[in-house]
Amino acid sequence: MKMAYKYIIMFGFLCWVNNIYTQNLQHNPQSNHGNKFEQLGIMLSDPNTYRTASGAPGHQYWQQRADYDISARLDEPNRILEGDEIITYYNYSPDLLHYLWIQLDENQHHPSAESNFFDGSRIGTPVLTETLDRFKSDTWLEGYGVNILLVADAKGNPLPYTIHQTMMRIDLPTPLKAGGKISIRIKWKYKIPERMRIGGRGGYEMMPDGNALFTITQWFPRMAVYSDFQGWNNKQFTGRGEFALPFGNYRVRMTVPADHVVASTGTCVNLKKVLPSAAWSRWQQAQNTHEPIEIVTLEEARQKEQNPVHNQYKTWEFTAENVRDFAWGSSRKFIWDAMAIDNHGKKVMCMSFYPKESYHLYRKYSTKVVAHTIRVYSKYTIPYQYPVAISVEASNGMEYPMIAFNYGRTEPDGSYSERMKYGMISVIIHEVGHNFFPMIINSDERQWSWMDEGLNTFVQFLAEQEFDNNYPSSRGPAHKIVDYMRLPKEQLEPIMTNSENIIQFGHNAYGKPATALNILRETIMGRELFDFAFSQYCRRWAYKHPTPADFFRTMEDASGVDLDWFWRGWFFDIQPVDISLDSVRTFQLNHAQKVPYSTDTVLIRPQYRDKFKHITKQRNQESGMVFLVDTDTTLRDFYYYYNPENDSSFRFVEKYYDDWETLTDNEFKKFENYYLYELHLSNKGGLVMPVIIQWNYADGSSEITRISAYIWRKNEQKVVKTFLKEKKVLSIQIDPFKETADIDERNNNWPLLDVKSRFDLFKSKINYDENEKVPNPMQRHQK
Repeated sequence: MKMAYKYIIMFGFLCWVNNIYTQNLQHNPQSNHGNKFEQLGIMLSDPNTYRTASGAPGHQYWQQRADYDISARLDEPNRILEGDEIITYYNYSPDLLHYLWIQLDENQHHPSAESNFFDGSRIGTPVLTETLDRFKSDTWLEGYGVNILLVADAKGNPLPYTIHQTMMRIDLPTPLKAGGKISIRIKWKYKIPERMRIGGRGGYEMMPDGNALFTITQWFPRMAVYSDFQGWNNKQFTGRGEFALPFGNYRVRMTVPADHVVASTGTCVNLKKVLPSAAWSRWQQAQNTHEPIEIVTLEEARQKEQNPVHNQYKTWEFTAENVRDFAWGSSRKFIWDAMAIDNHGKKVMCMSFYPKESYHLYRKYSTKVVAHTIRVYSKYTIPYQYPVAISVEASNGMEYPMIAFNYGRTEPDGSYSERMKYGMISVIIHEVGHNFFPMIINSDERQWSWMDEGLNTFVQFLAEQEFDNNYPSSRGPAHKIVDYMRLPKEQLEPIMTNSENIIQFGHNAYGKPATALNILRETIMGRELFDFAFSQYCRRWAYKHPTPADFFRTMEDASGVDLDWFWRGWFFDIQPVDISLDSVRTFQLNHAQKVPYSTDTVLIRPQYRDKFKHITKQRNQESGMVFLVDTDTTLRDFYYYYNPENDSSFRFVEKYYDDWETLTDNEFKKFENYYLYELHLSNKGGLVMPVIIQWNYADGSSEITRISAYIWRKNEQKVVKTFLKEKKVLSIQIDPFKETADIDERNNNWPLLDVKSRFDLFKSKINYDENEKVPNPMQRHQK
């Protein structure tokens, strides 16, 4: 009784302490977690024997496995896909499992799916019939969704199951013990959606010539992930947050119309049987070539389009080992080219499948871009281990193991715009790059989109810059994200936001995390430390299930750099970067008065088409990097050589400082003719970042000073820093290479600069183009 009384008193005391602590946080947000330089602490999950404090898998780490044996039949006339599969599920967890969760992603298109109703909608103008149809989902989506025909054990005994939206729970008559395995048979069929009309990741596209292009994705009942950090991931699929899947081995047979060509995850084990002899011969030739060879030619594809076969079928059989998913495409329209590359001692067949509508872009670029992607990603992450890497033109962008669906179609005459060309190259790099994130480094897309989209977009940027140092990357350079970061707070969310709840999805899941990692690499850590730590994360978590904490901890553990302040600001907060150079006090050290500043007219030339030499471009060039367009000049076209002249729009605005200070010569005799510059800086945005200063001297030279973000650790709002210089400074610029994502460049200069808006620049460019008759960069390039 006395012991119980003591515990009651102790519990009351702890509650009182916690109450005082909470009130202190509310009244003084700078204390503890309000301090931007405090450790993340309880914001991260606790390390344990499964996941260590270093960010590596623990000595008791485990994960489940699911093997699949699937037979599928594509009914092209009726747009029906039927399947019969056996799942063998291995329970490597220490837990007893009473039921299993299966994903049925095609139920996203079921008329009663909640994802059809929980988003807001407005009446647009003009009101189209299709718009009105969407408001009546029971007819708009009639017949869609998965029909489960059988769920049984290995002996054929039916198993009870419950379907809830896109998830199916199978109740086991006998719990699955730790270390045990179970085989389950599921038969199903569904109506293939016309994805260009109703949306979705997979489906079919009806082409103008009357032939269909099928992209069969998320098509079979798939095991959900059961993990140490969340148990079953049975979060519903609503179309945005993608997948969490266990690894396993696959054997898949697809029965399709006899004139179809199939592109698929894995290796085709009966290719000689399903290909005509001429195509088989070309396939053999492609095994030893370094230029893409057409396995199925343009003319052969055209002939099949004009004479389709509907009453004969062939079965293509594929196997794939240690993959998290399986997808395929099928069409008689496919042209197919391939070439082999050696990647870290392993042969990888790089291939592209595309309709004639994409021929003049895909034939020139696609397979070579696939090969480039595999090489660059292998350099920065881990060597690619799968036998094939495929790009399929399907007028969209989506990724699966070894196969990616992309876009890139030309005009009927074969011409294309510069925007289409670079958009196509970027989407191929991005989607093929997803083989690494999350197909190999297998993060949970349903929870944290940034862990695959953001990391992948970052390495995509590196691959783009190695393709061509003047590549117009839309994401990665810090200055590309400032428009997003200056949005009103109600339109912003932390990167660490669940996939389904993000407002500005492209910026939040792709652009901002990619920018953050590029800033880490170029500005905070340096390339050597960053590249080692990043590759260490990839090696540790290849073919495993990492969480954000594993990434954050590994980056610090492998580099020796304390980055908690960076994760806190960039990933857990929404404050922008806005470092202001408020004022500068100057002294010449052998005069008794402050030196007034006078200025000359200086021109700053704005850059178009991403010719701005951001820090990555500069360092790549300085390192002697050889770019793909230089080693393979066949990849150069009209747009490679096109370079519009720059205009001269910015000028200094004179600003004098006339306050005086008295300094004696004796005090500074040893520093005769030196100058002191006292910089007054303020953190107007809130996100702490390094201070990068460019000093422009009177003799025409310049110098860069870099100060760690720790300059803000004692005062996060204002700081004063004094510098001693041997030469007279004419001007000072903060963040001269635009590498910190500063949202307001108007307060980055001394003396004050008249910084024009993007609208002013756009107007001046239009006038320049009209007066000088410079070719419009959006004109189409003829084949």
